[in-house]
Amino acid sequence: MTETTTRAGRREWLGLGLLTLPLFVLAIDVSALFLAAPHIGADLAPSATQWLWILDIYGFMIAGFLVTMGSIGDRIGRRRLLLVGSAAFALASALAAFAQEPVVLIAARAVLGVAGATLMPSTLALIRTMFRDDAQRATAISVWMTTFSVGVALGALFGGALLQLFWWGSVFLAAVPVMLLVLVLGPRLLPESRDPSAGGTDWASVALSVAGIIAVVQGLKELAAEGITAGALLPLGAGAALATVFVRRQRRLAQPLIDLTLFSRRAFSTALALLTAGIFAATAVNFLIPQYLQLVAGHSPLRAGLFTTPLALAAMAGSLTAPWLAARFGTARLIAAGTAVSVAGYLVLSQVGTTGSLGTLLVGACLAVLGMCPMTVLTTHLVVASAPEHKAGSAAALSETSGELGVALGIAVTGSVVTAVYRADIGGRLPADLPAEAAEAASGSITAAHSSVAQLPAELAQGVIRAADEAFTHGLNVVGYLSAAVSAVLIALALIGLREDTARPRTQDADA
Repeated sequence: MTETTTRAGRREWLGLGLLTLPLFVLAIDVSALFLAAPHIGADLAPSATQWLWILDIYGFMIAGFLVTMGSIGDRIGRRRLLLVGSAAFALASALAAFAQEPVVLIAARAVLGVAGATLMPSTLALIRTMFRDDAQRATAISVWMTTFSVGVALGALFGGALLQLFWWGSVFLAAVPVMLLVLVLGPRLLPESRDPSAGGTDWASVALSVAGIIAVVQGLKELAAEGITAGALLPLGAGAALATVFVRRQRRLAQPLIDLTLFSRRAFSTALALLTAGIFAATAVNFLIPQYLQLVAGHSPLRAGLFTTPLALAAMAGSLTAPWLAARFGTARLIAAGTAVSVAGYLVLSQVGTTGSLGTLLVGACLAVLGMCPMTVLTTHLVVASAPEHKAGSAAALSETSGELGVALGIAVTGSVVTAVYRADIGGRLPADLPAEAAEAASGSITAAHSSVAQLPAELAQGVIRAADEAFTHGLNVVGYLSAAVSAVLIALALIGLREDTARPRTQDADA
């Protein structure tokens, strides 16, 4: 069935502005917590295990519940789910801000993660409903994604300013007025939409989905931290087994949690693959650049955040111009051309050295981000547009889950590669007269190397730091080559996997 195209008006664009607010808060929350960590540690004195839960529980809950919340939004209404999630996020933010015990902060972070999982697919699904014209929807999604990119980039600056003026809880409390604004204006500006044919929720599928995704993310985190160990392989294997059972169950259900027929649409499945692999490659920039700026270049966290401002500008330029360029040159060709720019950026990063390379680093990072943004914007648009409107929540959740898995996989592989290169490289660089205990400590990681030199003579300490910086930078160079190779494959996938009928924006949506 073909739906009549209706162009969005003033109310829809105001609604889009409202939908960007929760996303901006989520993006800032990603980076602000790490700045607040020393203050939280001094105030609450959490144990090492509690610290891990404080840092990780939020990401686990978001990744685990995205698919579930997207499906629930289709059933109960995306606006209703957004408002419920906004209220929960505000309450959990206040609880986190005034937490007096580590366990309370852990619980608040868990609720924030579940609430965050309601906000992301709900906002994207509502964009699908509000913007029926294909070109307008592409623009709306580019604005939506730009908001997130800018929020991540500004999180360090925003969080640093709050911590300079207030206590650590202010980084959480800042979300409360934003969510209250969503609760007040949401019913006025946002339409309600749901799947009229949806039945009840299959809670066994929910349990399989949540457990499977959390197991995979946990395995990837262990892989990044410890390499190929039983602690990484066991959860990865468990996640794969749970995913297999989940898929088989969906095929038997009359009302599945995920409609697997979506994957039979070539544009849908290709876009998800491109999105996951593209974010995997781009994570090298997001994961390693801040470490290089602080550990190798020696900048403070706030100064490092300032140096990443050009990356935010590159993300804005790449995201906001993507729909306009796609209308003229075609989606597949623009994704391929943009990815080629990213390949050039990754190759520039492969040439970064330990000294005098700040310009090289920023040029390479900006090229990588600029080229990748059209892919993330346009593949998200393809995923949402190629799914029927009544499945918008599920499609949006799959898009967001692909992004989360791309990040987790990127951190795991990048961390493993850098660690392997570092450990293989540093042995031949350390001073010959370095005591064995110090050499063993320095061989673990660049952070350990910088911490191990406090009691060493100045000349010996400088030798250790120089060796660690060079070994880490070599790892960054190797990751640059790896990301370039992955991105080169994505160029071919975009040109081959996207059909001609997705090459240029359409004026109508076909809903099966």
